[in-house]
Amino acid sequence: MTSLSHAGVVGRLSLRRRLAVAGIDGTTLLLLPGLIVIFALFVYPFLFGLYDSLVPKEGAWYANYQKFFSDPFEYNTIWATLWLAVPVTIVNLLLAIPVAFRVRLMRRQRLLTTILVLPVTLGTVLVAEGLLNFLGPQGWFNRVLLTAHMIHAPLRLTNNYWGVFASLVITGFPFSFLLTLSYVTGIDPAIEQSAATLGAKAWQRFVRIFLPLLVPGLAVTFCLSFVQAFSVFPSAVLLGAPAGPTRVISIAAYHAAFEQYDHSMGAAIAMIMAAVQLVVVAVVLGLRQLFYRGSASGTKG
Repeated sequence: MTSLSHAGVVGRLSLRRRLAVAGIDGTTLLLLPGLIVIFALFVYPFLFGLYDSLVPKEGAWYANYQKFFSDPFEYNTIWATLWLAVPVTIVNLLLAIPVAFRVRLMRRQRLLTTILVLPVTLGTVLVAEGLLNFLGPQGWFNRVLLTAHMIHAPLRLTNNYWGVFASLVITGFPFSFLLTLSYVTGIDPAIEQSAATLGAKAWQRFVRIFLPLLVPGLAVTFCLSFVQAFSVFPSAVLLGAPAGPTRVISIAAYHAAFEQYDHSMGAAIAMIMAAVQLVVVAVVLGLRQLFYRGSASGTKG
C-alpha cells in the first residue's frame, strides 16, 4: 500500500522533480551533449570499423587479419611505426622535463610558453613542407654547413627516417611540454625548499622528490604523446619513404582503403593499429604503479 501511494505521488510530480528523485539534476544533464559527441565521433565509428573489419570481401570473418599478419610487408609496418613513435615520445619527454623546470621559475612564463607551443598552430603539413626546404639537399642547413666547410657533401636528412623523426619532435614537443609544465607547477615549492634546507642537492631533490611525484603525470603524458606520434601520416608521406623504412601502419590502412578500395581491410588495419596503441598504453600505465601511487601534485595552495 505504501509503495503504491509513493508511486502515485511520484506520478503527480513534474518532470524535473521526477528526474531529481531518480538522481538526475541539471548538472547531470550537462553531460548529455558531451556523451552524444563521444558516441557520435568515437564509439559509433569504432564499433562500425570493428564490424566492417570482420566482414571481408571474401573468406572467413578473420580473413583480413590473417592476410595482414601473413604478409611481412604489411605487419612490418607495426615495427616501423613503433620505431618512430617510441623514440620520438622519449625524446620529447626528455626535452620537456628540463625546459618545464626552467620555465616555471621565469618571470615571463606565459610569453615563453606561447613561443614554445607555437609549432602546434602550424600543423604537420606546414612543418613538413618547411623541413623539406630547411633540411633538404639545397636547404639552409646544408648550405650553412657547406659554406663553413664542415661537410663536403649535403647530408641526407629528408625522405628518410630522420626527416620524419624531426617533424614528429617539432610537432609533438609543445604537447609534451604543456602537460609536463602543468604537473611541475602543481608541486608545492615548499617541499623542494624543505629538502634544500636539509642539505639535499638539486639532483637529489629531483630524484627523490620531483620524480616520484611526476611519474604518474609523465606516464599519462607519455601515453598521449605516443598515441599522437603513432598516428603519423602526413610527415611519413612528405618527409619519409612511404614505400620503404617509413611505411607506417597508417599508410598501410590508407593504401588498403583508398588505393585498393578494400575498406574492410583498411578497417582491420585500423583496428590492429588501435590494439597496438592500447597495449603500449596499458603497459606504461601498469609500470607507473611501481614508482608512486599518490597524487601527481603536492599540496600547493
